[in-house]
Amino acid sequence: MSREIDPLVVGRVIGDVLEMFNPSVTMRVTFSSNTIVSNGHELAPSLLQSKPRVEVGGQDLRSFFTLIMIDPDAPSPSNPYMREYLHWMVTDIPGTTDASFGREIVRYEAPKPVAGIHRYIFVLFKQSGRQTVSAAPETRECFNTNAFSSYFGLSLPVAAVYFNAQRETAPRRRSSY
Repeated sequence: MSREIDPLVVGRVIGDVLEMFNPSVTMRVTFSSNTIVSNGHELAPSLLQSKPRVEVGGQDLRSFFTLIMIDPDAPSPSNPYMREYLHWMVTDIPGTTDASFGREIVRYEAPKPVAGIHRYIFVLFKQSGRQTVSAAPETRECFNTNAFSSYFGLSLPVAAVYFNAQRETAPRRRSSY
């Protein structure tokens, strides 16, 4: 098992959301706080308010990719009846560029976990050509990554990375006597 896949298995990303795949394209996700997403690391939701920069590798500009960001633990890990919640979708991302060069189909929605520790997963698929993924889902709730990729004839994922986040508690004020 490759070093990129192992944390995805341990974190139940492969199994709960994705099928086993062989990573073949580099993907780097960086939030505005210069925080790079690493598999299984915990990030504070306050650092995730702006959409991240997602750099995509690939062979050349003639390869196109679809990026999906989901939360399989919505609304809570113990009762994920909204699995998978779609936070962001960008299509037609040219290889060797970043998501800002693609077409945003579903606008970025920042993570706001209410209960428990949530996994937020970025999945990258290779498209068969430009503008082959066109329709936005009707709702963000109960999105199905595998059904979506199958419907639009996307490959198995070529890259994936995830992070964990949980509700931030407000700092308590000390009373001064």
